Amino acid sequence: MSSILPIGIFDSGIGGLTVANAIRKILPNEQIIYFGDTAHMPYGDKSPEAIKFYSLKIAKFLLDKNCKLILIACNTASAHAYHELVHFLGDRVPIVNVIDPVVNAVISKGKYKKIGVIATKSTIRSDIYAKKFKIIDPDIEVSSLATPLLAPMIEEGFFNNNISKTVINSYLTSSKLKKIDCLILACTHYPLIKPEISSFYGGKVDIINTAEIVAEDLKESLTRLGLLNDGPAKRHQFFVSDYTPSFVKSTRLFFEEKIHLAYKPIWD
Repeated sequence: MSSILPIGIFDSGIGGLTVANAIRKILPNEQIIYFGDTAHMPYGDKSPEAIKFYSLKIAKFLLDKNCKLILIACNTASAHAYHELVHFLGDRVPIVNVIDPVVNAVISKGKYKKIGVIATKSTIRSDIYAKKFKIIDPDIEVSSLATPLLAPMIEEGFFNNNISKTVINSYLTSSKLKKIDCLILACTHYPLIKPEISSFYGGKVDIINTAEIVAEDLKESLTRLGLLNDGPAKRHQFFVSDYTPSFVKSTRLFFEEKIHLAYKPIWD
């Protein structure tokens, strides 16, 4: 497989652009083909069966785009559809998720006894983080909290204001998150509110920036597989399954620059 082929990235919407943005900075020579399933967002309140169906359909689209690797830039899809995608793709292209790199990075620090996780309802119901931490280090306590209002709040641009402060504080004062050593922002939307979360804890809790961790892990994977592109990058491509002006506006928040969204109804 040629190293100049693009990286395929998908998410339930446009939140995964935070991961794509981190990859763009860390791997400036790589071309990104991004698919946001805006027609079905959010995945957090969908059934595991629906999430698997959407993910398989998107993976086929990215495979048809000749992507050399596919990244699931969505915690919910990573929790429910990763193994199905591994089976579907076989040895055609590697596939990675956003959960394993974060768990491994946190474990490698070797200093946390109680870890907090905030995410969508579906990710929390899967208990995927607690299960993975228990396999590696059974002594670590994981306390998870569903925070379903955060993703739609962020997509509507409500952060760094009184509204976001009220919602964030309401969640973070939960008894489930008392005495944690670190907090995993287990949704690709959440890096945009990391400053507010850090402010709440006043430096007493480590806030894990998952987007940067995933981007660094991806660089290591591409290097190991001999797929790292050291030539000039081609133009990135961004597709969505439903198109509205609000999506275009929100992309600037997640990707930090203006991008062109192409409408691609792959469900037809």
